[in-house]
Amino acid sequence: MTDLPAHAIRMTSTVTEDDRLVLALEETPMPEPGENEVLIRVEASPINPSDLGVMLSVTDGGSYEAGDGDLPSASAPVPEKLRGFVAPRKGRSIPLGNEGAGTVVAAGSSLQAQALLGKVVALAGGGFYATYRIARAAECLVLPDGHTAEEGASSFVNPMTALGMIGTMRNEGYKALVHTAAASNLGQMLVKLCAEEGIGLVNIVRSQEQVDLLHGLGAKHVLDMTADDFGAKLADAIAEEEAYLAFDAVGGGRLANQILGAMEAAAVRTNPPTGPYGSTQMKQLYIYGGLNTAPTELTRGFGMKWSLGGWLLTYFLQEAGPEETAKLRARVGAGLRSTFASAYTRRISLAEAVDPEMIANYNRRATGEKYLVTPQA
Repeated sequence: MTDLPAHAIRMTSTVTEDDRLVLALEETPMPEPGENEVLIRVEASPINPSDLGVMLSVTDGGSYEAGDGDLPSASAPVPEKLRGFVAPRKGRSIPLGNEGAGTVVAAGSSLQAQALLGKVVALAGGGFYATYRIARAAECLVLPDGHTAEEGASSFVNPMTALGMIGTMRNEGYKALVHTAAASNLGQMLVKLCAEEGIGLVNIVRSQEQVDLLHGLGAKHVLDMTADDFGAKLADAIAEEEAYLAFDAVGGGRLANQILGAMEAAAVRTNPPTGPYGSTQMKQLYIYGGLNTAPTELTRGFGMKWSLGGWLLTYFLQEAGPEETAKLRARVGAGLRSTFASAYTRRISLAEAVDPEMIANYNRRATGEKYLVTPQA
């Protein structure tokens, strides 16, 4: 490791005792890999909504102010009424960046670790907004020859989520899916994946531009939730595909209620109720994101055979087990330039990632916008 710098830089998020959240760059000693570990020079790591939940927590992305330390930092007040949510984090410095990719520049003595020297690898597990990161060799996905770190940076969260949604559909006996915020990178992957596997998919977006985008990818059902006829068209699409399982990235507001209502409207066409409790068709909606942080509003006008729950990739993979997870990872690696390709609207350095103006920009969480942190820039 003689050619490496003496120190690494990483980005952390900390809630202070005076109720401020601080995003900061920190200098740490260069880590050394153990026997079964490798040292990765991190070259690309995306900013996903799941990252923002840790980075910024309950703070307002537009309220950050630059710090005055030797390394760049920024901080914002934690709203008084929300301080209870972050109380367990006080004083804890949390490394950021759920997934990423880079080049293995040092390795432990095991054959598995040594075999990765010089390889471009991708993995998840946190701490990727950093110039260097230690990882277990067994956890690394070696990218196909010629693939760049940027191509592999988003190879875990979105691709595995798309595969996990389809896995959940099959495990629970459904035929098709409804997906919200469907113009996202994840949504575009799901469109391509469902087309490849012949799975019915109803996509919900919020603009005509996004409708056109997904139609351009070959999507059959793309519905603009702002349109006057959204509810009627949603029920028609659900009925056609028999899509009684939904994954909702929005979470707050009335969208979940609209989807469950449309499912019931679709179900009664072929399964009319015989009593006051609606159709016998099971309707399942999973909330897996929180683009809208308002309360989820339900009027319960969709019978009595329905369920609303949470869904997390981590839990799906725990139930799937390591063997199935490895198969899914291999499938992602083979499709990084096709089904599971990601597009980025902006690339930013670690220093830019803690700039108050940039924080406000990427915290908008606009569908179709994706930021990539490039720690070596």
